[in-house]
Amino acid sequence: MGYEPLVKQNPLRVLKLTGNDKKMGLIMARAGLGKTALLVQIALDTILRGNRVLHISIGENLDKTKLWYDDMLQAILQECPVAKPHELIDMVRQHRMIMTFKEAAFDRSRLEERLNDLIQQNIFTPDCVVIDGFDFTATDHAKLEDIKNLMESLRLQTWFSATSHRDDTRVSPTGVPAPCHELDDLFETVVLLKSYQDHIELEILRDSGKKAEGSSHLRLDPATMMVRQED
Repeated sequence: MGYEPLVKQNPLRVLKLTGNDKKMGLIMARAGLGKTALLVQIALDTILRGNRVLHISIGENLDKTKLWYDDMLQAILQECPVAKPHELIDMVRQHRMIMTFKEAAFDRSRLEERLNDLIQQNIFTPDCVVIDGFDFTATDHAKLEDIKNLMESLRLQTWFSATSHRDDTRVSPTGVPAPCHELDDLFETVVLLKSYQDHIELEILRDSGKKAEGSSHLRLDPATMMVRQED
């Protein structure tokens, strides 16, 4: 597609997004630290590699989600200019679909129904689904495993976001905080955003389904919310 330099230069290569396994990933952080920004960057990287992304936004309107993509794409183009930016912008729009749900309306059966409508009617066939705003406090292991089985049956890479809370200190043996501390075995990759005085660090807690070792050397720039590689 002509965007290989953008893909190769992306610090998100650390997350091994190019693997063939259609697994589930999870981005965790306290409110306002950049979960959506990171999900959108994962989605854009997936699109630049020639894939289609379905972005499911729970409890958020369509225009606000579109704005996230517009802002992150402009930030990418400022750092890595391309010869025909309008063609890149059009390509992203063609390879992305945004679907919204009200919080009370999202469950496995409704998700399956809407995915089947898209795929069977040849409206949009995604390779990757990002789910932003899922309420992990209102689910359990069996319900989430049911969603995982659905996504695996459709051969879809899936990324969720989850909100952690400072006053809930429960963690799993691999360090995954509540409310996902009893669900972490369902995720191949878990990334926790941790806030420091001048940056937000990406800490990989699970990698390839196991407890991660070492640092990712990735951070979010608080000004642009872009992922950076540490010097």
